[in-house]
Amino acid sequence: MSNIRKAFENKKAFIPFITCGDPNLETTKKIVKEMEKQGAALIELGIPFSDPTAEGPVIQGANIRALSTGVTTDKIFDMVKELRESVTVPMVFMTYANVVFSYGIERFCAKCQEVGMDGMILPDVPFEEKEEFAPTCRNYGLDFISLIAPTSNDRIEMIAKEAEGFVYCVSSLGVTGVRTNITTDLGAMTKLVKQANPDIPCAIGFGISKPEQATKMAKVSDGVIVGSAIVRMIGEYGENCVEKVGTYVRSMAEAANA
Repeated sequence: MSNIRKAFENKKAFIPFITCGDPNLETTKKIVKEMEKQGAALIELGIPFSDPTAEGPVIQGANIRALSTGVTTDKIFDMVKELRESVTVPMVFMTYANVVFSYGIERFCAKCQEVGMDGMILPDVPFEEKEEFAPTCRNYGLDFISLIAPTSNDRIEMIAKEAEGFVYCVSSLGVTGVRTNITTDLGAMTKLVKQANPDIPCAIGFGISKPEQATKMAKVSDGVIVGSAIVRMIGEYGENCVEKVGTYVRSMAEAANA
């Protein structure tokens, strides 16, 4: 069983996302350790990119801040290696095809395996083009995680059948960001995934920020993903954000399992 699958065993997984290097890599390390301590089941680490097309203004801002401090992919790999001395929770990279491509797909995947990453999410790679990355990921023991959008209806079965790790169900159209109301019929979406692949966990992300949303989403899925709400907190409090993020993660993890 992949490490990622273990994150969903006997509980609803709360999955936080942060941008590496915002405000700096030292703080990122502290945040990761704190999030694990407070109940994060799996952690998504964003590798900053100059043109993050799937992101709303909050995460775009974090990408710009991180890049301006001189964060590089190699420095992030070094940070993960250090984290793995104590952090056992599964971790996946979320970044863009260009980041992996310019590093070299094979070299990137080999490095992920070496430092102890469990998978990757590339939101700008459509299902039809995943073969450029997925087989190499597989060779290095990484899950290549697929996204399913509200517009994917007729493709859900096809994507779910080949899914690895977990399926990332996108709750709303558009870019990442906090939303007051999520109107997509996510229960129907996750049901279609489970019909096609009963063993694959489904986690819902995009727009979730409040505990009551987490409780609601966890009822129709196996996990809840939150990015912008956490990234906004980091942007606001900088190096003093660690405890605040921890408190928030605990409240969301508890709400997902309420």
